[in-house]
Formats: sequence, C-alpha cells, structure tokens
Amino acid sequence: MPIISESDRISGVFLVELKTHPDERGRFAEIFRKEWFPSTDWNNVQSNRSDSAAGVLRGLHFHHKQVDYWYVMKGRIRACLVDLRNNSPTFRAWQRIDLNADSHLGLFIPVGVAHGFYAITDATLIYIVDQYYDGDDEYGVLWNDPDLGIDWGIEQPILSPRDQLNPTLADLSKQDLPRV
Repeated sequence: MPIISESDRISGVFLVELKTHPDERGRFAEIFRKEWFPSTDWNNVQSNRSDSAAGVLRGLHFHHKQVDYWYVMKGRIRACLVDLRNNSPTFRAWQRIDLNADSHLGLFIPVGVAHGFYAITDATLIYIVDQYYDGDDEYGVLWNDPDLGIDWGIEQPILSPRDQLNPTLADLSKQDLPRV
C-alpha cells in the first residue's frame, strides 16, 4: 500500500508515495487504485498522455466536474495548484510540487483546484480522469496572475495560445468558479 498524505495547503489534494518492487529485471509499481482516494464515485473513464518539451508550461486549468490524477513517466515537472473553490476553507491557497519519474509520486487533484505544470526537462505525464473530455468543462486562469501570487520559480515559459489568453482570477465571473 502506498503512503497517501493530504496536502496541508489545499484541502482534497493528495500526494501518493507509491511502493515500488525492484529486482534484477527492473521494477514494478502500482500507480493507481480508486479506493486510495476519498471520492466514492470515482470512475476512471479516460487516461491521457501529455508529452512536453523542456520549458513548456501547461495551465492553469480547472474543471467543475473532473478529477485528475497525475503520474510522471519521464523527466521532471513542477506542478502548481491553486484552490478556486469559492466556498472552500483553503480558497486561493496555492502549492508547488516538483515531480519526476524517479520519485514515484502520484498527485490527486480534486474538482475546482486549478492545476498546471512546467516541464523542467522533456517530460511525459500520464493523467487519469473520472470524466470523458468535455470542452464545456474546460476553464483556465492566467498562470502568473499577480493576485494569486504563485511562485513558479520561472520567468519565460513556452505557452500555448490558449494559455496565454487565460483570464485573471479577477476577470473570472463568480459562476465560473467551482463550488465544493
């Protein structure tokens, strides 16, 4: 069984220290089980792979319906999370977590927590979600919004046109913010 710990900064975010089983052939690790997480209605319906070149920043993205679970298969990333659930006790709290292929860590991101990552090196991220992709449930907030004060530790990331146009938190309407 892995060691699962809830974030002390953002309610409902969990870091999973996976148990690995190495031998002379390599190693084995179970990376996901639905019963590890508090959501009893978790239904793993889609798994995705994201390959990013070093210097790419993806996000910040959030959903009203979708839970994410991340696992880095290759390289190193810096994940940044911010709680956008406007009735959460940790509303607007943010957290930075460095993940890499050798750390064997999984990251559980609940509904309403904005998430993004910066590829420190070329990186491959596997993410498991509990909803099929729905463009109507795809929201964003500007990665470097000064009102959020997230310290990414970077200055000039490579961004998609969509992420360059993400609104600030102040520009999001109240109905765009998720509720828990």
